[in-house]
Amino acid sequence: MIRSVFTATGSYIPDVTVRNQDFLTAQFYTKEGAEIPTNSAHTLTKFQEITGICERRYARPEQKASELGFLAASDALTSSGIDPETLDYIIVAHNFGDVAHGSNRVDMVPSLASRIKALLHIKNPDTIAYDMAFGCPGWLEGIIQANYYIRSGDAKRCLVIGTETLSRVIDPHDRDSMLFSDGSGAVILEASDDEHTGILSHHTQTHAHDYATLLNMSKSYAPTQADSGDVFMKMNGRKLYEFALNQVPLVIKKALDKAGISLSQINKVLIHQANEKMDVAILQRLYKLYNLDSPDLTLMPMTISWLGNSSVATIPTLLDLIQKGKFDDQQIKPGDKVVIASVGAGMNINSVIYQF
Repeated sequence: MIRSVFTATGSYIPDVTVRNQDFLTAQFYTKEGAEIPTNSAHTLTKFQEITGICERRYARPEQKASELGFLAASDALTSSGIDPETLDYIIVAHNFGDVAHGSNRVDMVPSLASRIKALLHIKNPDTIAYDMAFGCPGWLEGIIQANYYIRSGDAKRCLVIGTETLSRVIDPHDRDSMLFSDGSGAVILEASDDEHTGILSHHTQTHAHDYATLLNMSKSYAPTQADSGDVFMKMNGRKLYEFALNQVPLVIKKALDKAGISLSQINKVLIHQANEKMDVAILQRLYKLYNLDSPDLTLMPMTISWLGNSSVATIPTLLDLIQKGKFDDQQIKPGDKVVIASVGAGMNINSVIYQF
C-alpha cells in the first residue's frame, strides 16, 4: 500500500513582534458602533487569560503572503536537499491572497502558488501549482488532497504551504483584531511503501447551513469608518467557540475510528492555534468522548502565546518547530501517532491521523 509521508518541513516566522501592550492606545467599539469605555490594561489582562496570547508576529511592510510562503517553502527544500524541479504539486492554502501594507485589498491573480513557483525558479511545467481557500483548515485540507494524488499514483512528491498576512485584513477598532497574526509553514509529502508511517486516515466536514457566517467580511466597528467601503474580517466569537467545542472532537473521533486507533494510543495532538482556552476545552471534550481522565496538556503543544493565530500557518509552523528541535520539551519520535486537526471559516473542520 502506498502511503503519504512527511519528508520535510519549513516555516517562516516574521520578525516584527507586536506585544499586547502595543494595543494600550487602541480605541475599540462594539459591533453596534458604541465606544468600549473599559480600562485598557484590564482588557489586555482578560484577553491574555482567555486566549493565551502575549504577543504575535506581523510581516514587514515590504512583505506579502506569497513571499512568506516562498520563504517557508525554501526552508523545507533547503533543509531537506530536495530538488524543487521534482515537485509534482504545489498547493498553497490562504484566504486573502497578497495584501499590500496599508491596504486591505486582496490580490489573487495570478495565484499565490504560481507566484511561489516562480520565486522558486521552477521551470518544470508538470509541477502543478494552485491555491486553496478553506478557512483556517486550508493547509490541512491541502495535505488531504496531496495524499489523494500520491495514493492514486498521480504524484510522488507534493509541497503544501500555508501562508497568511491577517494583520492587513483586521479592523483595528475590533477587539478580536488582537488574536490574529502573520506567518507561513510548509510540508513536503512523498510516496512511501512503508506501511508503518504516514497518513493513516482523515475526515473533513463543512457546516455551512447554520454556521457559514460565523466568520465573514464586514465594515469597521468605528462609526467614522463604517461608510468607507472597506471590509474587514469579523467573527462571532461566542458562537464559534460553542461550535468548535461541540463539533471538532466528533470529527477527530471519526478520523480515529477510520484508522482503528483509540485516543489512548495518541502521542501528540497538533491543533490549529486559534485560542488557548478553546483548544484546551476541545481536547478535554475529546477525552470525555472516550471516558478518559483529563489529559496532560503537554500532549498538545502550543505556540499561540508568542505567535498568535496565523490561520493556515499555525499547524505547519508548529510541526516544523518540533521537528527541528526548536520547541523546548517537545519532540515526536518514530512510531508516534499524532492527531492533526483544524477548524475555521466555512465552517470547516478536518482531522488527519498520522504515524511518524
